[in-house]
Amino acid sequence: MAFLRQQLVVLQRSAPARLRLRTADRLIFVWLYRLFPSLLEAAVVFKPETLVRWHRSGFRLYWRCKSRRRVGRPAVPADIRDLIRTISRDNPLWGAPRIHGELLKLGIDIAQSTVAKYMSRRHGPRSPGWQAFLRNHTAHIAGVDLFVVPTIGFKLLYGLVILRLERRRLVWTNVTANPTAEWIARQITEAFPWDDAPRYLIRDHDTSYGAAVTRRLRAMGIRDRPITPRSPWQNGHFETADWLDPTRVPRPCRGVGGTAPPPSVGELRHLLQWGAHAP
Repeated sequence: MAFLRQQLVVLQRSAPARLRLRTADRLIFVWLYRLFPSLLEAAVVFKPETLVRWHRSGFRLYWRCKSRRRVGRPAVPADIRDLIRTISRDNPLWGAPRIHGELLKLGIDIAQSTVAKYMSRRHGPRSPGWQAFLRNHTAHIAGVDLFVVPTIGFKLLYGLVILRLERRRLVWTNVTANPTAEWIARQITEAFPWDDAPRYLIRDHDTSYGAAVTRRLRAMGIRDRPITPRSPWQNGHFETADWLDPTRVPRPCRGVGGTAPPPSVGELRHLLQWGAHAP
């Protein structure tokens, strides 16, 4: 009678297209099934197989909770956590090693990683990022990059490009088949006279920029600023040197002052692909 009464309680509720049983309903049905397994024949709201499935699922959940392994270090007491936060707030210049040492003096033996975990977080203003650096020092920044040109004879030539970031003016281009650090350092020296050297030089982490390049930059008073690894957007003025072509690079007209400007990257690429030698 109790089993049938519970089914009537479910049916007397608002009857949607699909009956929705609550967790309490399932527990009552399973409990009555455990007491009287023969009630399967009186199941009307759902199939008997559904009731058995509910029972087996509850059985698995129960023993999963009972057999769960309780591993790991014990929880740190709340008073110790509050003490760590208080010391961290009152001494903003102290790090985790200093606070850990003070706690050891008090007889509180916990790990330094635990101290770092419960230290109060300081939410100060964010430090200027890479975009702020470019925006504030664009007039004093130059960028350098290497690009590869396959020739018609199936060889690889390496072109060096140096740009002024303020107006994206092409400063220097040259080509070599062996881009060593000494060669790159010599090109930087020829590109920037002593009175026209930029304050910063942006480059990537290519292995060609060796110790010779960093020594030359230091001697010329140029601060070396390599970009973050795997962040080509920080040197996006080049865009792998494919962005540069004769129609986009602002260049003076030929013949001004009786000298011709250096060829652009697009012209170099066109010449090198046919095996010609750049001047």
